[in-house]
Amino acid sequence: MTTATAAPRPNSPRPDKPETTEPRQNPPTFLSDPYPTLARMRQSAPVSVLHSDGGLRLWIIPRYADVRAALVDRRFAQDVRRAQALADSRVEGVNLGAEITHMLSSDPPDHTRLRRVVQAAFSRKRVEAMRPMVERITLELLDGLDAAAARHTTRTTTATVDLVRDFAFPLPILVVCELLGFPPEDRDLYRKWSTAIVTQEGGHAAFRRAVQEMGSYVLAIADRRIRRDDRPADLLTELLAARERGELTDDEIVGMVALLLIGGHETTVNLLGTSCLALLRDPGQAAWLRADPTRMPRAVEEFLRYDSPICMATTRFTTEPVDVGGVEIPQDEFVLLSLGAANRDPARFQDPDRLILDRPDAGHLAFGGGIHRCLGALLGKLETEIALTALLARFPGTTLACQESDLRWRNTMMLRGLEALPLTLRR
Repeated sequence: MTTATAAPRPNSPRPDKPETTEPRQNPPTFLSDPYPTLARMRQSAPVSVLHSDGGLRLWIIPRYADVRAALVDRRFAQDVRRAQALADSRVEGVNLGAEITHMLSSDPPDHTRLRRVVQAAFSRKRVEAMRPMVERITLELLDGLDAAAARHTTRTTTATVDLVRDFAFPLPILVVCELLGFPPEDRDLYRKWSTAIVTQEGGHAAFRRAVQEMGSYVLAIADRRIRRDDRPADLLTELLAARERGELTDDEIVGMVALLLIGGHETTVNLLGTSCLALLRDPGQAAWLRADPTRMPRAVEEFLRYDSPICMATTRFTTEPVDVGGVEIPQDEFVLLSLGAANRDPARFQDPDRLILDRPDAGHLAFGGGIHRCLGALLGKLETEIALTALLARFPGTTLACQESDLRWRNTMMLRGLEALPLTLRR
């Protein structure tokens, strides 16, 4: 992240070049708590400007009404190949992920075709049918935490676990593995690739290596699957059938699987971690939730609003000049929609910086909107409801096993998630 500068006021002349600042890495204070910075952006102007570490100018939209409108505005395009060409014409070394082709980085008609292939797999009926599978995986993981606690607890010590490593990560990735028919024992590989692709901490070389490794891995599994006479009824088999019908290419299958492996667990991992932390901070809200587990679906909506697992939606660019709250964003400019800022906007939510689990109106934008609204939203909410309900019931006396100031957050302004969450388990 770089220093934010307010965009021109609606009634002031727009300078030919927005004020620039020297790029710097995401500051720890922003990673641990981005909301004061996002609030300043939201209060100062309808649009603010950041400059990426590579020097690319980014226009940030932080207000709820403007973000909601932009999510359905086709003038904000997401075709990653066009975006990469535009970025390359301005600065060197900016990687927008054009090596991966999937529906989140495509516009119609490609987006429409790609989404149609998989949307039935995430219908309400199909997701609800996954409930027994999610419950089974959840209980197996909790049994593992129980066993670890029993092994390491003595009269003078109690067991400490990392909720992210031992529960929040394996749960959604194991669900995705069953959905795709992928080997669950390779889940650490999936996490490694996901981290390299999402955070780009290792630079473009590490990103490209992860994409290549994942692509080779997916196509090898697809090749073995296509040779089988008894193909299992999973999503990979459906993707291969679509390829046989001429609806998908090999690159698109790889991109679809990458999106499911990464997007299918990143959001839920982040949400489980931040939700647990929020409950540890607010015992009263935790007690309200434990008193009646049927309240969990409403609580999950508030967790999504309060600490959105996606802080900034994927990069868009303008296909023509667009007016946002009286500020004109020119054509061919890169735009970030701040879901995290929008979900804390006091113009939309009363007392937005408080966790209120019985908030009467959800209305959050945590899953985006429009044609790019998260396809796995129903599954992510189901996983979170089941996981948090079971965790609270099994270990109601759990406490944080470190100082909150010592917690480490993902090094990306796009995602909002913990690297680890050390907990002391207590029944």
